[in-house]
Amino acid sequence: MKNNRNIKTKKGMFRDVIILGVTVIITIILLLLFPDKQKTVISKSWEIFIEMLGILPAVMVLMGLFAVMIPKEMVVKYLGKTSGLKGIILAVLLGALPTGPLYVAFPMAVALINKGARISNVIIFLSAWACIKIPQEMMEFRFLGLKFMALRLFLTIVFVIIMGTLIEQIIEWSDKKAKGSTNE
Repeated sequence: MKNNRNIKTKKGMFRDVIILGVTVIITIILLLLFPDKQKTVISKSWEIFIEMLGILPAVMVLMGLFAVMIPKEMVVKYLGKTSGLKGIILAVLLGALPTGPLYVAFPMAVALINKGARISNVIIFLSAWACIKIPQEMMEFRFLGLKFMALRLFLTIVFVIIMGTLIEQIIEWSDKKAKGSTNE
């Protein structure tokens, strides 16, 4: 089991290095083709790098606290396979409350999956983080009106739930298919 996990980790790292290498090569080619964009690309990349340096240490501390303070049983109870509607509601609320860039939510999503959260609830959490924010809703209400805000919010929640459920089913189907092909 542990050896299998090590093989998966090495494959994942190899894949990540390949993706990074391809991205760097494409970036270099594009910068050579469009030399007038070099200054803009480099300055924006630097800004994002500095922003991430400011955010990621705090995220790592929060992830460490989450790993230690929140027991697996609690995650399974409230966001696991048997959580049902309360898990969906909690996933929407957990995603809608914080503000900040979406990449901050990815380590949290991995931690939730590792602690036994249902895939659909993690997808709902990430989607809510991306498109449902309490401050955003207040601005929509102020500038676009209650009717627009309520309808957009309702439809977003409905489609986020549908998307999360559908993605979970696709992942489970592909896992079953992969297990079936390795058993033959």
